[in-house]
Amino acid sequence: MNSNTFRMPARRLAVVATATALAAGPAALAGAGPAQATGGDQGRGGSADAVVLRTGLDVSLLNKTVNVPLKVALNEVRAPGSAEKTALTARLDAVDGGKPFSVLRADVATAKATVRGGRAEGHSNLARAKVHVPGLPLLSLIEVEQVTSKAVCEAGKRPVAEANLLGGVTVLGKKVTLTVGQTAEVKVPGVGEVRLDLSQTRTTSRTAVAAALELKVSVNPLKLNVAEVEGTVTLAGAGCSAPAPASVPAPAGEREEGGAEPQGEREKPAKPATDTQPKASEANLAETGGSSMTPYVAGGAVALLLAGAGGVALARRGRG
Repeated sequence: MNSNTFRMPARRLAVVATATALAAGPAALAGAGPAQATGGDQGRGGSADAVVLRTGLDVSLLNKTVNVPLKVALNEVRAPGSAEKTALTARLDAVDGGKPFSVLRADVATAKATVRGGRAEGHSNLARAKVHVPGLPLLSLIEVEQVTSKAVCEAGKRPVAEANLLGGVTVLGKKVTLTVGQTAEVKVPGVGEVRLDLSQTRTTSRTAVAAALELKVSVNPLKLNVAEVEGTVTLAGAGCSAPAPASVPAPAGEREEGGAEPQGEREKPAKPATDTQPKASEANLAETGGSSMTPYVAGGAVALLLAGAGGVALARRGRG
């Protein structure tokens, strides 16, 4: 056997060991290094919604034992969104031969919801509006001049909910005077009754909900194959939930003491000659693209090179 039989494996072993050390060194030492701050926005949440009209009614029919639900909404939006539509029609089987009927007609009916810059807001507005229910094609359930609602949720602040009634209100053909925080009841013989709640608002530490008018309806039209209508109607609703507060970046001095800088930030320029030697060493490492782990990686590679050289020497002695 010639000398190449021993020499080539020894050389290959040294080369492979060196490459392995250079590749695995940073991974092996990464756990001992300081944690790096991860930059970027992780999302702050927050939501907003608004609706001009929403119904949740059950319609009982004269010739059937079942109820037909009437659950419709006009201009219901969620952030980001806006809508402007002034009429809403619905169609129910077995009611007036299945013909569409008008649920709401208004001169103005708008809803808007936004979430931007740590602020979530919902807003709705309804003006000169008439609401109808099945079985009462000529008599309005309610007529209003104008109702508005607004919900604002801002990060780090108490949410605000507002609901306002501007102008008069007519329920089942009767003029009604409403007081904020109180419930009004309207009863019409042979037609039914309606209970109204004005300016309903609710807030928590992060959420707000507002409704300009909430109606609990119970009418018995006995027309158009409709025996009874029961449920709720909401006019001008809005809601929101606050985004999470934005994290405040720590001062530069605190980041240095913690040993973690956000990725992507440039190294600060070297300080004057009065600085201590360790600071200068760190600056040199930054200029050359190295880091505080570089000496350990280099030392490991040198050690493995020496081990490889020792293996070659042993191989030569054995050959001799």
